[in-house]
Amino acid sequence: MNLKNSACYNFIILSVVIWGLTACKTTQPVETPTPIPTPTPTTTSIRLIDTSKVLNQSFTGLLVYDLDSNRTFLERNTDRYFVPASITKLFTYYACVKLLGDSIPALKYKIVGDSLIIWGTGDPTFLHPDFNNSKVYNFIKQQSLTKKVFISDAHFSNPYFGEGWAWDDYNDYYSTELSSFPMYGNIVRVNVNNKKTTIQPRFFEPNFIANTEGYNPQTSGGVIKRNNFDNQFFIPQLVSQKAAYQQIIPYKTSILLTQNMLADTLKKNVGILKLPVAKDAMTIFSLPTEGVYRQMLQESDNMLAEHLLLLCGSVMKDSVNSALAIKSISDRFLQDMPDAPRWVDGSGLSRYNLFTPRSYVKLLLKLYAIVPREKLLSVMAIGGKAGTLKNSYVNNGKPFMYAKTGSMSGVYNLSGYLVTKKGKTMAFSVMNNNFTKSVRDVRLEVERILTTIYEQN
Repeated sequence: MNLKNSACYNFIILSVVIWGLTACKTTQPVETPTPIPTPTPTTTSIRLIDTSKVLNQSFTGLLVYDLDSNRTFLERNTDRYFVPASITKLFTYYACVKLLGDSIPALKYKIVGDSLIIWGTGDPTFLHPDFNNSKVYNFIKQQSLTKKVFISDAHFSNPYFGEGWAWDDYNDYYSTELSSFPMYGNIVRVNVNNKKTTIQPRFFEPNFIANTEGYNPQTSGGVIKRNNFDNQFFIPQLVSQKAAYQQIIPYKTSILLTQNMLADTLKKNVGILKLPVAKDAMTIFSLPTEGVYRQMLQESDNMLAEHLLLLCGSVMKDSVNSALAIKSISDRFLQDMPDAPRWVDGSGLSRYNLFTPRSYVKLLLKLYAIVPREKLLSVMAIGGKAGTLKNSYVNNGKPFMYAKTGSMSGVYNLSGYLVTKKGKTMAFSVMNNNFTKSVRDVRLEVERILTTIYEQN
């Protein structure tokens, strides 16, 4: 190699290196002292979670999405799975919006000669004490004047309890059984007034027994108890002697019981057939859906939620089955969820359900896109005004919180829409699991955090 050329080469290389180092140095940002930033709503809210003495030993996920600017405003553990409890009903509501239309498809029927054959769809409102629904009853009653009435549940393949439900909740109002043809809400209502007991429906009056030998009122907790596997109800003396008392008790369902109750109501014999739903069966519609959805969401009514889910299944497949309904709904409408949910029931009673906060916000965005805003907000529990939020988020008569609550032991969640003080609309989901404090303490802490977001935006 020519020495002269080698020296020239080395000089060029050294010049390039020096130039590169100089260039790197001059493009580096100059480090200057920066002031401590004024806390923004986002950082303040994160600090409220991270420094909370109420939430410090539990697991919290939070996602707040600004619908006006289409951006994530705040997030914490949004991709983690939580037991949702009753906010599961939001998924049931979405399925209903997609499938049921404006009115409840209450009954499928076929007239064959002198016979009326009916198949229940899971409609929860038939003779339900909270709804004025006489249309379907009047139809069956009118037909029964000239025709024999038969009922079939061959299309019903669901257990009477949802997957993962607690068996010892069978006596509690929130744990009604599932059936294809619910009557009276699948419940018995007991009222004691001036020591006089009234039972509705009256069909069950002979089933109530007072002071039965061997029955210890103390073991009932001072409440009426039903036998686990039949419809015998025991009234402790402590209850029957009260001046005022109310209790709602689920009854044990069966096709035989439905047959007898319907016959008792119609004052005419009803037969049972084991026939699948006829392909040319007709459908009769009953109540507008909006009022049913409102009661399900605002009052967190498990019976309505479970049977509305069954109703969705019957619309899609002529099969009344929760698991089949969930699979069909998931395949058709939920493929775009950021995290595949583990969804097993319509109400959220099961701890097998698992959802993430970002899946809930995704669902809220989907609902916001297809349901008119005013209607959507009106069916939710409303802060300071209606449903399970009636005594929370009180704001001088101007609501800002529209959401669904979900709670059970160790679980408190809230998902919905928040309208901030400056008028921004935000979709949010806050989920809390695995705490040993009272649900009330966690609920109040969540209220404090979300109210801060409302005030500062």
